[in-house]
Formats: sequence, C-alpha cells, structure tokens
Amino acid sequence: MPKYMLLQNYEGGAGCDVPMTEWTPEDIKAHIEFQHVLNRELVANGEFVEAQGLAGPELAKKVTFDGVTAPVVTDGPFPEVKELLAGYRVVDVESEARAIEIAAKISAAPGPAGAPIQQPIELRQIMDAPPIQP
Repeated sequence: MPKYMLLQNYEGGAGCDVPMTEWTPEDIKAHIEFQHVLNRELVANGEFVEAQGLAGPELAKKVTFDGVTAPVVTDGPFPEVKELLAGYRVVDVESEARAIEIAAKISAAPGPAGAPIQQPIELRQIMDAPPIQP
C-alpha cells in the first residue's frame, strides 16, 4: 500500500484568516478534538502511521552548511513566508483516491464558530528508498 504525507499548511484567508492564537478556547478545543477523532478513525482503518503538529515559525531555524566552515543558523520568523507548515500526517492507504479523501476531510476541519477552515493540504506520496548497501 502506498504511503502519503499530508502536509497541513496554514494560509490566512483560505477559509479562515484568523490565526489560531486568536481563536476562542472553545474553537481550539473543537479543532483539536476533530484532529483526535480523525486520527482514531485512521487507526481503526489501519491507515494511520503518524501525525504531528509543528511549532510556529517564531521557533523555526534554517541551517545551511558548506561542509567545511561552521553551519549558519538563522532564527525565524522568516518574513518572506506567506504560509506555514502547521503539521502533517502520514497515512498508509490503498490508493491515492483514499489519500485525497482524507486530505479533504482535514481541509474542512472546524475553525472559528465551527466553520470549515479550508486549510490547504499538500498531498505527497512517500517514495520507496533504494535498499541501503552495507
């Protein structure tokens, strides 16, 4: 069965232009409960591999290295970023169609006042790596 990574991007204005830090506690609770319910459904279906939320861009770091000198570490936030990766799920499903169905469900997660946030979900198939030679 193919595995897919579903990248949850936050882009203000997609269906919700209010950052989660400004949501009511009830709206945050409903959103997180939705995520837990979906994860339990995926576990029950044998499709769940992993899911994680990510810290905000204010805690991000970019690391570049030339292989010789000390690595260069740049602290976030990065003003050129118009969207941020809020989290991801990895699913192991029968088909791309099923991965799209799950991505659509994630996109419609509840936001303020329960309205679907229409969060863009990037769907990427995880490729099989070539075997590692000893």
